[in-house]
Amino acid sequence: MSLQVDIQTASTGPVPSEDDIRSWIVATLAGLTRCEETEISVRLVDTEEMTTLNESYRGTAGPTNVLSFPSDLPDELQLPLLGDIVICAPVVRSEAAQQGKSLSAHWAHMTVHGTLHLLGYDHIAEGEAAAMEALESAILARLDYPCPYHQNNLHQEHSA
Repeated sequence: MSLQVDIQTASTGPVPSEDDIRSWIVATLAGLTRCEETEISVRLVDTEEMTTLNESYRGTAGPTNVLSFPSDLPDELQLPLLGDIVICAPVVRSEAAQQGKSLSAHWAHMTVHGTLHLLGYDHIAEGEAAAMEALESAILARLDYPCPYHQNNLHQEHSA
């Protein structure tokens, strides 16, 4: 598989390396997509930009941790764009601290979570949520991160 990840950093705070972000996306796509070419855009933002996006696209006030925008291009265009992921750096830092997680583990989780949304996974219905959480946990385990759901019932984390 050929993967192009375009990473835009619009956050003033610390963010993971581009290599880490790419490795988390590669781990998520492994075995889940048959596309020979895949392109994903990732934008790392601060609270203000995420608040605007969250209000505009979800009608929800305030920032969220991650938003995913799956590509909705006609099949006949045959473009490899899977979609866009936007991650709010301050929210990820705050959640990691509140939940007692390592910052790296939470960044990995949010990247995996956003990528799964691009692949069509969701967590609105309870069954879908359980399947998505199990898949996230398995991917994170392969990356040597702990299960993100063992510490607490973290359904509030799923705001994408």
